[in-house]
Amino acid sequence: MIDVDLVLVGGGGAASLVLAAMDREGVSGLRVAVVDPVHKRGQDRTWAFWGEPGGFLDPLLSAAWDAVDVVTADGRRTLALHPLRYAMLRSAPLYELAGAAEQRLGAVRITAPAGAVEDDGERVVVSGPDGEPLVRAGWVLDSRPRRPVRAGRTAWLQHFRGWWLEADRPTFDAGSAVLMDFRTPQPRRGVAFGYVLPVSERFALVEYTEFSPAVLTGDAYDTALRDYCALLGLDLGALVVREVEDGVIPMTDGVFEARPSPRVVRLGTAGGATRPSTGFTFTAMARQAGRIGRELAAGRAPLPGPAYPARHRWMDAVQLRALDKGLVDGVAFFGRLFDRNPPERVLRFLDGTTSWREDLALMSTSPLTPMMRAAVGDAFERTTKAVESPFT
Repeated sequence: MIDVDLVLVGGGGAASLVLAAMDREGVSGLRVAVVDPVHKRGQDRTWAFWGEPGGFLDPLLSAAWDAVDVVTADGRRTLALHPLRYAMLRSAPLYELAGAAEQRLGAVRITAPAGAVEDDGERVVVSGPDGEPLVRAGWVLDSRPRRPVRAGRTAWLQHFRGWWLEADRPTFDAGSAVLMDFRTPQPRRGVAFGYVLPVSERFALVEYTEFSPAVLTGDAYDTALRDYCALLGLDLGALVVREVEDGVIPMTDGVFEARPSPRVVRLGTAGGATRPSTGFTFTAMARQAGRIGRELAAGRAPLPGPAYPARHRWMDAVQLRALDKGLVDGVAFFGRLFDRNPPERVLRFLDGTTSWREDLALMSTSPLTPMMRAAVGDAFERTTKAVESPFT
């Protein structure tokens, strides 16, 4: 068993961002290990996010847009995002950046699945599934998926399938991205939309997404995508599906245990980086990785801080309840949100960076009566559960 200062359990997006942040902040003198059964390389996912230009990820981006479209049956809104922009990052360049950082840090790679993580308050032992110790460390950053430690009052999913479509002639508008297109048929309980992220005139990601309580069958996603492509006027007979991306992300007000023991910190969705109201994760994950890098460079504990303010988690819980109970129409809700607020304010709220004043302005543009009913219902359930289970 090797002995190190820091172990990253899991080697996906969250761990890659931490490695890149450590390298960027000039962390040195730490013994680092990465435990993952697969050494991530190449293209296995795409992240889309918004932020200000000029960050360290800029050279890695496949595309970026200064404006995006939101489409409903009533028409198309083009949202100017300045000073933000919407960006697309494919996994391969991030994995390459993390790999280079791993080498410069002198990290040890343990290509094996992790099992138990046991913390005695001073050191942590990471074992394999068979119980055999793999590595001992001062700190563990664990990005493996986990269920909430306490179930939420609402448990939905963001689930999707996307096709990377290639054409042999100019087909897509590379300067125009569709953030949400609500003209897709809507599920009985939930919200559905398509979106289009073109990398060039001949290559684009076209995706169908649902916010709802349960996933679909594979055939249902393909049918929805074919129908959406027809709605866009795309001739699938003239296009080639180069890649397929699937995903399921929790949308829940359940509580994720970000720090299960003194020297173990969870990252990514398991650490609360997923926004309950939308399923968006990447920006909070990158923000927390940056904080970890700075803390380590300063010789402090690698603690990322909360992904979102507590008031935002409460607002998300109320929104989820309103959608789940059918108190608001999902398409109308999101359309109204973008119609009555500056796009930059909405996007920063979804990233968890708006002020109290901006949050109040956002709440004032929502349908007040149904949202108040949702807030009262949420408060009642919180109180009831606290009385029933005072120690949870």
